[in-house]
Amino acid sequence: MARIIPFRGLRYSQKVVPDLSQVVTQPYDRISQKDQELYYDRSPFNLVRLEKGKVLPGDNGENVYSRAAATFAAWQKEGVLVRDERPSLYVYHQAYAFAGQSFVRKGVVALAKLEPELVHAHERTLKGPKEDRLRLMRATEANFGHIFMLYSDSSRRADKALAQAIAGKPPTTEAVDDFGNRHLVWQVTDSNAIAEVQAALAQKDLYIADGHHRYETAVNFMSECLEKGWRPTAPESFDARMMTLFNIDEPGMTIRPWHRLVHAVAGFDAERFLGQMKDDFEAVPRQTLDEVEEAMTAGRTRHTFGFYSGKRFATLALRDESLMDRLLTGNQSHDWKRLDVSILHTAILERFLGIGAKALEEERNVTYTGDAAGAVKEVDSGKEQALFLVNPTSPNEVRRVADHGERMPQKSTDFYPKLLNGLVLTRMEIAK
Repeated sequence: MARIIPFRGLRYSQKVVPDLSQVVTQPYDRISQKDQELYYDRSPFNLVRLEKGKVLPGDNGENVYSRAAATFAAWQKEGVLVRDERPSLYVYHQAYAFAGQSFVRKGVVALAKLEPELVHAHERTLKGPKEDRLRLMRATEANFGHIFMLYSDSSRRADKALAQAIAGKPPTTEAVDDFGNRHLVWQVTDSNAIAEVQAALAQKDLYIADGHHRYETAVNFMSECLEKGWRPTAPESFDARMMTLFNIDEPGMTIRPWHRLVHAVAGFDAERFLGQMKDDFEAVPRQTLDEVEEAMTAGRTRHTFGFYSGKRFATLALRDESLMDRLLTGNQSHDWKRLDVSILHTAILERFLGIGAKALEEERNVTYTGDAAGAVKEVDSGKEQALFLVNPTSPNEVRRVADHGERMPQKSTDFYPKLLNGLVLTRMEIAK
């Protein structure tokens, strides 16, 4: 299913950029205006100038993309970006800390043929981001960022081949992100190792973890190119996309939760709300946020949520899973109905607070955050009415829902850490 292709990546010259940490960025959708300014100031060669350039006074809506294309061409001409001589795979390790523990997530950067019918998605996409990414791709004919892909292989065949290929070798490049996470890359050119990875992944389904907008954009651009009669002239072209593939059966996969802050609900009263919940949820008072989070972790099999409003903490544990079968009579799968975020949206937010699907999509009454302690302060300030804490979605839940051809509710996953942009780039070769 997964047609994996080695490629000649574009990488920063270490002679020009000795410290890669100065030029890499978070994914484009995680670059705030403040981050954009920081990246611009950090280095004249920071990738932000290609990935998410500034809109300047007098721009007509396209200049930001044409500037990216001109800068991209100039950096190649000046030797800032240098293309590898041999087709390669790029082993990518992320060494990071989370919840007081240390992890290493191990993956591989490769090209993969664009075959949307064989790729499983789990999130809904929005028109605006896809239009933005498509304009950038038209202008630059390049890939600057990754698509975070998952596959499952309990035998770890590809992982073992890659581990053997880099054993005892220092990383080719290394960077540290703004959160202190280390990102290590090894260039692999050994044909036997590459062939083993290709064979190991040939029959594997691919699941998009992060990068749904980027994947759909790549497919849309491919369709445009084919309609124009353009042809690929190298492996690096419009019919393949740079992806980073991770085995969910390999240790080191962390998904953070997106918690929900509720605001602008007319007549909201915490006491009345908890009273309404008691038939279907066991509400247990808690003293602190730490106590809530500990109880949620211990009660994951019961679909346990945290709650905070009016200076009071509580946990809400679903009494009977069949409630979702009674509330939802459509075609949703059993797996979709058992997602914590599905239960929260359907059995709590919509049912008791009147926050339906349209309000969620428009973010009319809900703010999403990964910062639980900061969210408590937002409620105390009066800006938000209540906080609902959720446990993280697991990689296997992502896979099972995607296997049904379903999309999860928005903000169901937050894979951590993000894949850094700027470690490896691709330039398309196209006959026009």
